[in-house]
Amino acid sequence: MEQYLETTKEVYKRAAETPDVGLCCTTTPIWAFPGLDIPKRMQQMNYGCGSTVHPRDLVNNPKILYVGVGGGMELLQFAYFSRQKDGVIGVDVVDEMLAASALNFKEAENLNDWFKSEFVSLRSGDALNLPVEDGSIDVAAQNCLFNIFHEEDLKKALKEMYRVLKPHGRLVLSDPVCENEMPDNLKEDPKLRALCLSGALPLKHYIDMITEVGFGTVEIRAKRPYRILDTDHYDTEKPIHIDSVEVCAIKDPMPEDGPCVFTGRTAIYTGKEEYFDDHAGHVLMYNQPLSVCDKTAGNLEKLNREYIYVSDSTFFYDGGGCC
Repeated sequence: MEQYLETTKEVYKRAAETPDVGLCCTTTPIWAFPGLDIPKRMQQMNYGCGSTVHPRDLVNNPKILYVGVGGGMELLQFAYFSRQKDGVIGVDVVDEMLAASALNFKEAENLNDWFKSEFVSLRSGDALNLPVEDGSIDVAAQNCLFNIFHEEDLKKALKEMYRVLKPHGRLVLSDPVCENEMPDNLKEDPKLRALCLSGALPLKHYIDMITEVGFGTVEIRAKRPYRILDTDHYDTEKPIHIDSVEVCAIKDPMPEDGPCVFTGRTAIYTGKEEYFDDHAGHVLMYNQPLSVCDKTAGNLEKLNREYIYVSDSTFFYDGGGCC
């Protein structure tokens, strides 16, 4: 196993044995669902940079896979929407983390009348070779794990997620991204990779890697400031700003003209007619906002800039789009 993966296992082995509250700084508030009480230790072991739990993904009692279990908090939240035996599968390469989350689920049973530990199936396994059958999962998720991987391993991890998802299944990710050039000395530091910092990719490159695997639709649901690698504490000549993003990649067929990537852009038609039809499947009603993917936004800007306003990317998208 590569050195950086060994270092990662050691970091999270220690974090399983003794909760490390400052290890990651989740930028999304913890969802508060009726009747859900999350054990304190689970919250302390919430080693992520955002949230992968979105209620609109979790309809009709879905089968869910979560890779990199942490203290089990997001698995518990997923189980809230899939109250069936083995409805949620949690995979982790660190045995100590699996053991710690199993204990946390026992406490969760005492706090929540509806929850049973059997709702969650904990499995020892590797993100690069998932112990899960092809096409068996409705929603797959990972939080601040894939950022650790070097790019070749990241491609393997994404392909594995694509493999296990059903058609139109959803891969929900939360990872750090960085538009600054990451110095090689930081990029190759196994400890900084384990801490989900120096492996941060530019957002476009991150999205390109997702679509190259085959995901036909990608949604950027949130983008927030996350960390700064400053010159006093890190070996860098200038500060490096890192954001966290929450992304949903959908296993839709790939359109002939390329993937639909939603980065929170909106189009509004203000012409004299009742509506505008671009004859490519998109109808804009007068003065009614329509969320559009980047591809459609670019095409609309070319067609009629005078009567069609197209916003810049807000990096917030919550459905209801053009595709």
